[in-house]
Amino acid sequence: MSNGQFGEKTEQATPQRLREARRKGQIVKSTDLSSAISLLAVAFLFILFGNILFQWVEEMVALSLGENLLFVVTDTNLLPLMLQAGSSYFKIMALIFITVLSSGLAINYAQVGFIFSGEKLSPSLEKLNPLEGFKKIASRRAMFELAKAVFKITLVGIIAYGFFMSRFESFLMYMFLAPDSFFTGFSGEVLNLSLRVAVVFLMLALLDYVYQRHEHLKNLRMTKQEVKEEYKQMEGDPLIKGKLRDKQRSIASQRMMQEVPNATVIVTNPTELAVALKYTADDIPIPIVVAKGSGLVAARIREKAKENDVPILENKPVARMLYEQVEIGQVISVDLYQSVAEILALVYEINRERGGRV
Repeated sequence: MSNGQFGEKTEQATPQRLREARRKGQIVKSTDLSSAISLLAVAFLFILFGNILFQWVEEMVALSLGENLLFVVTDTNLLPLMLQAGSSYFKIMALIFITVLSSGLAINYAQVGFIFSGEKLSPSLEKLNPLEGFKKIASRRAMFELAKAVFKITLVGIIAYGFFMSRFESFLMYMFLAPDSFFTGFSGEVLNLSLRVAVVFLMLALLDYVYQRHEHLKNLRMTKQEVKEEYKQMEGDPLIKGKLRDKQRSIASQRMMQEVPNATVIVTNPTELAVALKYTADDIPIPIVVAKGSGLVAARIREKAKENDVPILENKPVARMLYEQVEIGQVISVDLYQSVAEILALVYEINRERGGRV
Protein backbone atom coordinates (compact mmCIF):
# COMPACT_ATOMS: atom_id res chain seq x y z
CA MET A 1 0.00 0.00 0.00
CA SER A 2 1.45 3.38 -0.96
CA ASN A 3 2.76 5.73 1.65
CA GLY A 4 0.88 8.63 0.13
CA GLN A 5 -2.44 7.04 0.89
CA PHE A 6 -1.81 7.45 4.64
CA GLY A 7 0.86 10.19 4.77
CA GLU A 8 -0.57 12.88 2.50
CA LYS A 9 -3.52 14.97 3.60
CA THR A 10 -5.77 14.41 0.63
CA GLU A 11 -9.16 14.13 2.37
CA GLN A 12 -11.50 17.02 3.10
CA ALA A 13 -11.99 17.85 6.77
CA THR A 14 -14.86 15.97 8.38
CA PRO A 15 -17.63 17.82 10.29
CA GLN A 16 -16.07 16.57 13.53
CA ARG A 17 -12.68 18.01 12.54
CA LEU A 18 -14.30 21.36 11.67
CA ARG A 19 -16.14 21.47 15.00
CA GLU A 20 -12.93 20.68 16.87
CA ALA A 21 -11.06 23.42 14.99
CA ARG A 22 -13.83 25.91 15.79
CA ARG A 23 -13.65 24.94 19.46
CA LYS A 24 -9.94 25.75 19.39
CA GLY A 25 -10.59 29.12 17.75
CA GLN A 26 -9.40 28.09 14.29
CA ILE A 27 -11.97 29.83 12.11
CA VAL A 28 -12.29 31.46 8.70
CA LYS A 29 -12.01 35.22 9.14
CA SER A 30 -10.82 38.07 6.96
CA THR A 31 -9.78 41.22 8.80
CA ASP A 32 -9.72 43.02 5.45
CA LEU A 33 -13.43 42.34 5.03
CA SER A 34 -14.17 43.86 8.44
CA SER A 35 -12.08 46.93 7.62
CA ALA A 36 -13.71 47.37 4.21
CA ILE A 37 -17.24 47.12 5.59
CA SER A 38 -16.41 49.57 8.39
CA LEU A 39 -14.92 52.05 5.91
CA LEU A 40 -17.96 51.70 3.66
CA ALA A 41 -20.31 52.18 6.63
CA VAL A 42 -18.52 55.39 7.66
CA ALA A 43 -18.72 56.67 4.08
CA PHE A 44 -22.49 56.06 4.01
CA LEU A 45 -22.75 57.71 7.43
CA PHE A 46 -21.26 60.89 6.01
CA ILE A 47 -23.57 60.66 2.99
CA LEU A 48 -26.66 60.45 5.22
CA PHE A 49 -25.64 62.59 8.18
CA GLY A 50 -22.65 64.52 6.82
CA ASN A 51 -24.38 67.90 7.01
CA ILE A 52 -25.26 67.37 10.66
CA LEU A 53 -21.74 66.25 11.55
CA PHE A 54 -20.16 69.17 9.70
CA GLN A 55 -22.55 71.53 11.48
CA TRP A 56 -21.47 70.10 14.84
CA VAL A 57 -17.81 70.50 13.85
CA GLU A 58 -18.47 74.09 12.77
CA GLU A 59 -20.15 74.84 16.09
CA MET A 60 -17.26 73.30 18.03
CA VAL A 61 -14.63 75.21 16.04
CA ALA A 62 -16.58 78.45 16.33
CA LEU A 63 -16.87 77.97 20.07
CA SER A 64 -13.17 77.21 20.43
CA LEU A 65 -11.96 80.07 18.24
CA GLY A 66 -14.64 82.51 19.27
CA GLU A 67 -15.98 82.61 22.80
CA ASN A 68 -13.35 80.35 24.36
CA LEU A 69 -10.35 81.91 22.65
CA LEU A 70 -10.28 84.92 24.98
CA PHE A 71 -11.81 83.05 27.89
CA VAL A 72 -9.90 83.53 31.12
CA VAL A 73 -9.24 80.07 32.55
CA THR A 74 -9.37 79.75 36.31
CA ASP A 75 -9.50 76.84 38.73
CA THR A 76 -13.26 77.30 39.09
CA ASN A 77 -14.24 77.36 35.40
CA LEU A 78 -11.68 74.86 34.09
CA LEU A 79 -13.85 71.82 34.73
CA PRO A 80 -17.01 73.26 33.07
CA LEU A 81 -14.91 74.38 30.12
CA MET A 82 -13.43 70.87 29.68
CA LEU A 83 -16.88 69.28 30.01
CA GLN A 84 -18.28 71.62 27.37
CA ALA A 85 -15.46 70.91 24.91
CA GLY A 86 -15.55 67.18 25.69
CA SER A 87 -19.30 66.92 25.17
CA SER A 88 -19.03 68.60 21.76
CA TYR A 89 -16.22 66.29 20.71
CA PHE A 90 -17.99 63.19 22.09
CA LYS A 91 -21.21 64.08 20.26
CA ILE A 92 -19.32 64.09 16.97
CA MET A 93 -17.15 61.03 17.55
CA ALA A 94 -19.83 58.90 19.23
CA LEU A 95 -21.84 58.56 16.01
CA ILE A 96 -18.74 57.56 14.06
CA PHE A 97 -17.60 55.18 16.80
CA ILE A 98 -21.01 53.49 17.03
CA THR A 99 -21.09 53.07 13.24
CA VAL A 100 -17.63 51.49 13.13
CA LEU A 101 -18.34 49.28 16.14
CA SER A 102 -21.73 48.04 14.96
CA SER A 103 -20.57 47.37 11.40
CA GLY A 104 -17.46 45.56 12.68
CA LEU A 105 -19.48 43.39 15.05
CA ALA A 106 -22.04 42.62 12.34
CA ILE A 107 -19.50 41.52 9.71
CA ASN A 108 -17.49 39.52 12.23
CA TYR A 109 -20.64 37.73 13.39
CA ALA A 110 -21.59 37.08 9.77
CA GLN A 111 -18.17 35.49 9.19
CA VAL A 112 -17.75 33.32 12.29
CA GLY A 113 -20.95 33.60 14.35
CA PHE A 114 -20.71 33.59 18.14
CA ILE A 115 -17.72 31.69 19.47
CA PHE A 116 -15.89 31.71 22.80
CA SER A 117 -12.59 29.87 23.03
CA GLY A 118 -9.67 30.21 25.42
CA GLU A 119 -7.32 28.02 23.37
CA LYS A 120 -5.56 31.01 21.81
CA LEU A 121 -4.98 32.53 25.27
CA SER A 122 -3.67 29.39 26.91
CA PRO A 123 0.05 29.56 27.83
CA SER A 124 2.40 27.57 25.63
CA LEU A 125 6.19 27.25 25.57
CA GLU A 126 6.03 27.21 21.79
CA LYS A 127 4.80 30.81 21.83
CA LEU A 128 7.95 31.84 23.75
CA ASN A 129 10.31 30.07 21.37
CA PRO A 130 12.16 32.72 19.28
CA LEU A 131 12.81 30.19 16.52
CA GLU A 132 9.09 29.49 16.14
CA GLY A 133 8.43 33.23 16.05
CA PHE A 134 11.01 33.71 13.31
CA LYS A 135 9.46 30.85 11.33
CA LYS A 136 6.08 32.61 11.47
CA ILE A 137 7.65 35.90 10.35
CA ALA A 138 9.38 34.20 7.41
CA SER A 139 6.48 31.88 6.60
CA ARG A 140 4.64 31.82 3.29
CA ARG A 141 1.54 33.25 4.93
CA ALA A 142 3.48 36.20 6.41
CA MET A 143 5.05 36.94 3.02
CA PHE A 144 1.61 36.82 1.44
CA GLU A 145 0.22 39.27 4.03
CA LEU A 146 3.16 41.61 3.43
CA ALA A 147 2.68 41.49 -0.33
CA LYS A 148 -1.04 42.06 0.13
CA ALA A 149 -0.44 45.12 2.34
CA VAL A 150 2.03 46.61 -0.16
CA PHE A 151 -0.42 45.96 -2.99
CA LYS A 152 -3.26 47.68 -1.12
CA ILE A 153 -1.14 50.74 -0.32
CA THR A 154 0.03 50.97 -3.93
CA LEU A 155 -3.50 50.56 -5.24
CA VAL A 156 -4.88 53.25 -2.91
CA GLY A 157 -2.05 55.54 -3.99
CA ILE A 158 -2.86 54.98 -7.65
CA ILE A 159 -6.58 55.61 -7.07
CA ALA A 160 -5.89 58.78 -5.06
CA TYR A 161 -3.36 60.07 -7.62
CA GLY A 162 -5.74 59.45 -10.52
CA PHE A 163 -8.61 61.08 -8.62
CA PHE A 164 -6.70 64.25 -7.74
CA MET A 165 -5.13 64.56 -11.18
CA SER A 166 -8.54 64.30 -12.85
CA ARG A 167 -9.79 67.16 -10.63
CA PHE A 168 -6.61 69.21 -10.46
CA GLU A 169 -8.15 72.35 -11.90
CA SER A 170 -11.16 72.08 -9.59
CA PHE A 171 -8.91 71.83 -6.54
CA LEU A 172 -7.07 74.97 -7.69
CA MET A 173 -10.38 76.80 -7.90
CA TYR A 174 -11.20 75.86 -4.29
CA MET A 175 -8.38 78.16 -3.17
CA PHE A 176 -10.39 81.21 -4.29
CA LEU A 177 -13.66 80.17 -2.61
CA ALA A 178 -15.02 81.37 0.70
CA PRO A 179 -14.33 79.07 3.69
CA ASP A 180 -17.89 77.69 3.76
CA SER A 181 -17.90 76.91 0.05
CA PHE A 182 -14.39 75.51 0.21
CA PHE A 183 -15.32 73.21 3.08
CA THR A 184 -18.50 71.98 1.38
CA GLY A 185 -16.85 71.32 -1.99
CA PHE A 186 -13.66 69.79 -0.64
CA SER A 187 -15.50 67.49 1.81
CA GLY A 188 -17.67 66.24 -1.06
CA GLU A 189 -14.56 65.38 -3.08
CA VAL A 190 -13.00 63.57 -0.12
CA LEU A 191 -16.22 61.61 0.41
CA ASN A 192 -16.25 60.68 -3.29
CA LEU A 193 -12.68 59.41 -3.02
CA SER A 194 -13.49 57.50 0.18
CA LEU A 195 -16.36 55.68 -1.52
CA ARG A 196 -14.13 54.62 -4.39
CA VAL A 197 -11.45 53.35 -2.04
CA ALA A 198 -14.04 51.57 0.10
CA VAL A 199 -15.54 49.76 -2.90
CA VAL A 200 -12.09 48.67 -4.11
CA PHE A 201 -11.22 47.51 -0.58
CA LEU A 202 -14.47 45.55 -0.43
CA MET A 203 -13.69 43.72 -3.68
CA LEU A 204 -10.19 42.88 -2.44
CA ALA A 205 -11.61 41.79 0.92
CA LEU A 206 -14.05 39.37 -0.72
CA LEU A 207 -11.17 37.82 -2.64
CA ASP A 208 -9.17 37.66 0.58
CA TYR A 209 -12.05 35.90 2.35
CA VAL A 210 -12.20 33.28 -0.42
CA TYR A 211 -8.45 32.78 -0.09
CA GLN A 212 -8.62 32.58 3.73
CA ARG A 213 -11.38 29.97 3.50
CA HIS A 214 -9.37 27.95 0.99
CA GLU A 215 -6.27 28.03 3.22
CA HIS A 216 -8.31 27.17 6.31
CA LEU A 217 -9.86 24.09 4.71
CA LYS A 218 -6.50 23.14 3.21
CA ASN A 219 -4.80 23.25 6.63
CA LEU A 220 -7.55 21.08 8.11
CA ARG A 221 -7.28 18.36 5.48
CA MET A 222 -6.83 14.85 6.83
CA THR A 223 -5.06 11.69 5.79
CA LYS A 224 -7.08 8.59 4.98
CA GLN A 225 -5.85 7.01 8.20
CA GLU A 226 -7.03 10.01 10.26
CA VAL A 227 -10.48 9.73 8.71
CA LYS A 228 -10.62 6.04 9.59
CA GLU A 229 -9.45 6.68 13.15
CA GLU A 230 -12.04 9.40 13.62
CA TYR A 231 -14.75 7.12 12.27
CA LYS A 232 -13.70 4.44 14.74
CA GLN A 233 -13.86 6.91 17.61
CA MET A 234 -17.30 8.19 16.64
CA GLU A 235 -18.95 4.98 15.49
CA GLY A 236 -16.83 2.42 17.29
CA ASP A 237 -14.35 -0.08 15.90
CA PRO A 238 -16.21 -2.31 13.37
CA LEU A 239 -14.39 -5.39 14.69
CA ILE A 240 -15.41 -4.64 18.26
CA LYS A 241 -18.97 -3.84 17.21
CA GLY A 242 -19.12 -7.13 15.30
CA LYS A 243 -17.92 -9.06 18.34
CA LEU A 244 -20.47 -7.29 20.52
CA ARG A 245 -23.25 -8.18 18.11
CA ASP A 246 -22.12 -11.80 18.08
CA LYS A 247 -22.03 -11.81 21.87
CA GLN A 248 -25.51 -10.30 22.07
CA ARG A 249 -26.86 -12.86 19.63
CA SER A 250 -25.23 -15.64 21.65
CA ILE A 251 -26.78 -14.40 24.89
CA ALA A 252 -30.19 -13.99 23.24
CA SER A 253 -29.93 -17.50 21.79
CA GLN A 254 -29.09 -18.95 25.20
CA ARG A 255 -32.04 -17.21 26.82
CA MET A 256 -34.28 -18.42 24.03
CA MET A 257 -33.13 -22.02 24.48
CA GLN A 258 -33.80 -21.78 28.21
CA GLU A 259 -37.47 -21.13 27.38
CA VAL A 260 -37.85 -24.18 25.14
CA PRO A 261 -38.32 -26.70 28.04
CA ASN A 262 -41.20 -24.57 29.33
CA ALA A 263 -42.93 -24.38 25.94
CA THR A 264 -46.31 -25.97 25.33
CA VAL A 265 -45.64 -27.11 21.78
CA ILE A 266 -43.03 -26.86 18.99
CA VAL A 267 -44.48 -26.16 15.54
CA THR A 268 -42.14 -27.22 12.72
CA ASN A 269 -41.86 -26.93 8.93
CA PRO A 270 -40.72 -29.82 9.55
CA THR A 271 -36.93 -29.41 9.21
CA GLU A 272 -36.39 -25.81 8.09
CA LEU A 273 -38.28 -23.92 10.79
CA ALA A 274 -39.20 -24.42 14.43
CA VAL A 275 -41.38 -22.16 16.60
CA ALA A 276 -41.94 -22.75 20.33
CA LEU A 277 -45.32 -21.65 21.70
CA LYS A 278 -46.27 -21.28 25.33
CA TYR A 279 -49.86 -21.25 26.57
CA THR A 280 -51.54 -21.64 29.95
CA ALA A 281 -55.18 -20.76 30.37
CA ASP A 282 -54.60 -19.02 33.70
CA ASP A 283 -51.29 -17.16 33.24
CA ILE A 284 -51.01 -16.77 29.47
CA PRO A 285 -54.49 -16.59 27.91
CA ILE A 286 -53.08 -15.95 24.41
CA PRO A 287 -50.28 -18.17 23.05
CA ILE A 288 -46.89 -16.48 22.99
CA VAL A 289 -43.78 -17.26 20.91
CA VAL A 290 -40.91 -18.01 23.31
CA ALA A 291 -38.39 -19.28 20.73
CA LYS A 292 -37.99 -19.61 16.99
CA GLY A 293 -35.30 -20.32 14.45
CA SER A 294 -34.34 -21.77 11.10
CA GLY A 295 -31.71 -24.26 9.99
CA LEU A 296 -29.30 -25.19 12.78
CA VAL A 297 -31.22 -23.13 15.35
CA ALA A 298 -34.42 -24.97 14.46
CA ALA A 299 -32.59 -28.29 14.89
CA ARG A 300 -31.34 -27.22 18.34
CA ILE A 301 -34.90 -26.23 19.34
CA ARG A 302 -36.21 -29.66 18.29
CA GLU A 303 -33.40 -31.45 20.17
CA LYS A 304 -34.06 -29.37 23.29
CA ALA A 305 -37.78 -30.13 23.03
CA LYS A 306 -37.16 -33.87 22.71
CA GLU A 307 -34.87 -33.81 25.74
CA ASN A 308 -37.62 -32.19 27.82
CA ASP A 309 -40.54 -34.14 26.36
CA VAL A 310 -42.16 -31.10 24.69
CA PRO A 311 -44.62 -32.10 21.90
CA ILE A 312 -43.41 -31.42 18.36
CA LEU A 313 -46.07 -31.04 15.67
CA GLU A 314 -45.58 -30.50 11.97
CA ASN A 315 -47.66 -27.77 10.33
CA LYS A 316 -45.86 -26.05 7.46
CA PRO A 317 -48.18 -23.07 6.81
CA VAL A 318 -48.66 -22.25 10.51
CA ALA A 319 -44.94 -22.61 11.22
CA ARG A 320 -44.11 -20.30 8.32
CA MET A 321 -46.64 -17.65 9.42
CA LEU A 322 -45.53 -17.81 13.05
CA TYR A 323 -41.88 -17.49 12.06
CA GLU A 324 -42.46 -14.53 9.70
CA GLN A 325 -45.18 -12.60 11.55
CA VAL A 326 -44.53 -13.00 15.28
CA GLU A 327 -41.37 -11.97 17.12
CA ILE A 328 -40.01 -13.69 20.21
CA GLY A 329 -41.89 -12.54 23.30
CA GLN A 330 -44.98 -11.47 21.34
CA VAL A 331 -48.44 -13.04 21.34
CA ILE A 332 -49.79 -14.54 18.14
CA SER A 333 -51.90 -12.43 15.78
CA VAL A 334 -55.68 -12.79 15.56
CA ASP A 335 -55.61 -14.50 12.17
CA LEU A 336 -53.62 -17.37 13.75
CA TYR A 337 -56.01 -18.03 16.65
CA GLN A 338 -57.99 -20.78 14.87
CA SER A 339 -54.94 -22.62 13.51
CA VAL A 340 -53.06 -22.48 16.82
CA ALA A 341 -56.16 -23.51 18.74
CA GLU A 342 -56.37 -26.68 16.62
CA ILE A 343 -52.68 -27.41 17.32
CA LEU A 344 -53.18 -26.88 21.06
CA ALA A 345 -56.17 -29.23 21.01
CA LEU A 346 -53.92 -31.95 19.54
CA VAL A 347 -51.31 -31.22 22.21
CA TYR A 348 -53.88 -31.63 24.97
CA GLU A 349 -54.97 -34.93 23.42
CA ILE A 350 -51.38 -36.16 23.26
CA ASN A 351 -50.68 -35.13 26.84
CA ARG A 352 -53.89 -36.80 28.02
CA GLU A 353 -52.90 -40.05 26.34
CA ARG A 354 -49.44 -39.79 27.91
CA GLY A 355 -50.96 -39.03 31.25
CA GLY A 356 -48.84 -35.90 31.47
CA ARG A 357 -49.57 -32.24 31.63
CA VAL A 358 -52.67 -30.78 30.04
